[in-house]
Amino acid sequence: MVLRAASCITLRRLFLVRYFIAFCGVSLLLGCNQEQQGPVPFEKSVRQKIPSINAQQSWKTNKNGIREISFDDIVFEMNEGTAFSQDLLPDRVVSLKGQRIRIRGYILPSFQQTGLTQFVLVRDNMECCFGPGAALYDCIVVKMAPGKTADFSIRPVAVTGIFGIKELKGPDGNHLAVYALTGDSVQ
Repeated sequence: MVLRAASCITLRRLFLVRYFIAFCGVSLLLGCNQEQQGPVPFEKSVRQKIPSINAQQSWKTNKNGIREISFDDIVFEMNEGTAFSQDLLPDRVVSLKGQRIRIRGYILPSFQQTGLTQFVLVRDNMECCFGPGAALYDCIVVKMAPGKTADFSIRPVAVTGIFGIKELKGPDGNHLAVYALTGDSVQ
C-alpha cells in the first residue's frame, strides 16, 4: 500500500515537472503570445519620457559612492526594424559604464534556486521578457563577482555592482541583451 502511494506521488511530481518545462518552452518559443515582431517602437511604449542628459547629475549617490538608478534611467530610443548599435545609447547611459550602481528589479526564474552565479535581472515580473516585443533595455545580464552568489526570490531585489555594456546575441544573431552587471551583492 505504501509503495503504491509513493509511486503515485513520484508520478505526479514527474508530470508536474514535465508540464512546467513544456510550459516554459512554449512560452519562450511563442513569445508569451505577443503578436508584435521586433522591439516595441519607442513611440508606442508606455514608458516615461527619457530624462535629459542632465539627469545623470540628479542620480542619487549613497555614502559608499554607489549610484542609485532605475530601469527608466537606461531606456533608449529604438525604432521597430532598426538593428541595435551602441550609437543608439544616450550619453547618460554610456557615462554609467564602469560605475558602481544599484538597481532594483526581479530575478528571472530558472531551475536553480540558490547559489546563482549568473542570472537575468528584469524590470518587472508582470510581463514576459522573452520572445517578440521584448525591449533590450528591460533586462541586465548579471554575473556575480568571484566568490559571490545570489538566491532566487519572487520579490524585487536590489543588485549592486559594476555596470557595463556588453551585447549578448542569440543563435539567430538577434540581440537578447545589451547591458551587463558584475554583481557584488543582491539584497
